[in-house]
Amino acid sequence: MAKELSENTSFKVSVQTLIAMGFGMATVISMWFVLQADIAEAKELPVPPPQDVSRMEFDMKDKNIRLSIENTEKAVDDLKDRLIRIEDKLDRR
Repeated sequence: MAKELSENTSFKVSVQTLIAMGFGMATVISMWFVLQADIAEAKELPVPPPQDVSRMEFDMKDKNIRLSIENTEKAVDDLKDRLIRIEDKLDRR
């Protein structure tokens, strides 16, 4: 059954438990202040300038990506052909 809490209710806590609770609270509080300091510092940092991508750079990146996709497609097709040959060899056995 549940005990009712009142003014006369008492409980025992060891010294080790009190020290652990104090250490835990100190850790959380110090983390809070460090976080607040980091946020304040980040607010003061300069904002990086926006980076405009030139048309030439965009075209080069686009070409590179398309080339990578084409190479991947070729590699997949080669693997498909090899897989078909392997399956044919296994079927013959």
